[in-house]
Formats: sequence, structure tokens, C-alpha cells
Amino acid sequence: MVVGKVSRSVSALTASEGKARRSIGARRNPASAEAILEAAEAVLQEDGYSGFSIEAVARRARAGKPTIYRWWPSKAALLIDVYQRQKHIDYPDTGDLERDLAGFLTGLLAHWRDTPSGAIFRSIVAEAQSDEAAAEALAAYAASRRVEQGKITERAKTRGEVADDVDPLQVADMVSSYAWVRLLTGRLDEDEAKIRAAVRIIVHGIKT
Repeated sequence: MVVGKVSRSVSALTASEGKARRSIGARRNPASAEAILEAAEAVLQEDGYSGFSIEAVARRARAGKPTIYRWWPSKAALLIDVYQRQKHIDYPDTGDLERDLAGFLTGLLAHWRDTPSGAIFRSIVAEAQSDEAAAEALAAYAASRRVEQGKITERAKTRGEVADDVDPLQVADMVSSYAWVRLLTGRLDEDEAKIRAAVRIIVHGIKT
């Protein structure tokens, strides 16, 4: 189903265009998903979060709403995929845990500050406060990132830098909490010295 009014110009589409649109509705494939994600990015760029909706993306991608909902069960799920397309964060492997964690945080805060990704992720978090599907999508995304970030501490354990009873996922939670608080309270301009100091506390604790 094509969202919006069906005009005579739509019925006059070429056979190749019709075939492309049918492929979008059949099953998820890389080309079709890419077209929808590109449309979603364009809607965000032109209309902002307040103008972002599945309907608007469907019109832009010339895809059916049922197709989009079949692949992305909520607006937040689609936003998360758009966010991941824009997110390019390094997970440093310098051989030193403190440098790796500080490098990760420095890169993440800079990316949130200097690209649209920070605003997108804040929107996802906001959506998750009042929408169950959004909350589930955010939780699933956060769980996957938690595992990925936990590998930094896991490598340090292998090197003997970290005690055997330290849970890398718990360390990832502490690091992410530091980043999320700064995102949600508009403090993304934290300088590297403060980031390194925070990482030092996470790694060494506060007790003398």
C-alpha cells in the first residue's frame, strides 16, 4: 500500500519503479532497507524529530507503512537504526585500560556533540519514557552496545590489568552512565582531562 493520495502520476510509474517498490514490501533486503533508512535520515534532517513519523518516512521512501512496521516495529526502532548509520565510534585497543576507556568516552562525547547523532539519541531516550515499544528497542540496543564496550575491559582482564572477579559488563554500565548523563544534561563539551579523571575513578575506585 502506498501512503498518501494515489494520483494518476503514481499509476504511470515505470515497470522498474514498480518492481523496486514491490521488492520493498516482499521481504527485508539490504537495498530496500537502505532506501528506507535514507528516507528516514532525510525526514529527520528536513523536519526534525517533531516532524519525524513512519508516515513521513513511508511517503519519502515510497514504501508501505506495513512494510516499515514489519521491519521496524516502532518509530524508536527505526530511529535507532538511523542513529547507528551515523554513529562511528572507535573502541580503542592501546594495551592500557585507562587509555582505552578515556579514548572511547572522548570519541563518543565528541560524536554526540558534533553530529546530529546526539540529538537523535536524546529523542530515542525521550520516546522510551512514554512508549513501551520504544523502551524495548532502546533496551535491546543498549544491551548490544554494553557487550561491545565490555570487550575493552575483557581485553584488560586477559592482559592481567583487571581482577578476575570484575564484571566487564558492570564496568560498561558505569562508563555508559557517565556518557548518558552528559548527553541528557547538555554537558558534551567535557574536556579530556576531566574524562581521564572520571575513568581513573572508575578503574581505581574512590577509597584510600
